[in-house]
Amino acid sequence: MPVADQIKDHQARCLASLISLRMLAQGEAGMPLPRWVVVEVAQATGTVLAEAEAAGHAVLAAAGDHPGAGTFLRVRLDRLAAAADDAIAAARAGEYGEMRRHLHRFDSLTAAIWTVQDAVYGARIGAHWEHDR
Repeated sequence: MPVADQIKDHQARCLASLISLRMLAQGEAGMPLPRWVVVEVAQATGTVLAEAEAAGHAVLAAAGDHPGAGTFLRVRLDRLAAAADDAIAAARAGEYGEMRRHLHRFDSLTAAIWTVQDAVYGARIGAHWEHDR
């Protein structure tokens, strides 16, 4: 399967989780957070992280020995993981406003990772494959 299709598959597998997180971030401030919110935030962010990491592995495998590519992607994945941890901690503490802020950051970082994988690595991989034919 081409790398672009693999990335799209990983994106599709985390769509429901991203929608769930967006819905949680739209809730009422000041209301107590039920326990299930913590579980949902943890599960949904975990799903997105796993899919982003799997897509990154596919991209890196296709890119071959591209200097710094692994570090570039790892830094972004680490930021995404930190945003997930922060959102989970805020949910556990019942701090809706903080959870919301971290979920928005998580959403933005997820979009950035997909953009990097689609645009930067996808273009380089595609150009590399076209050149080698």
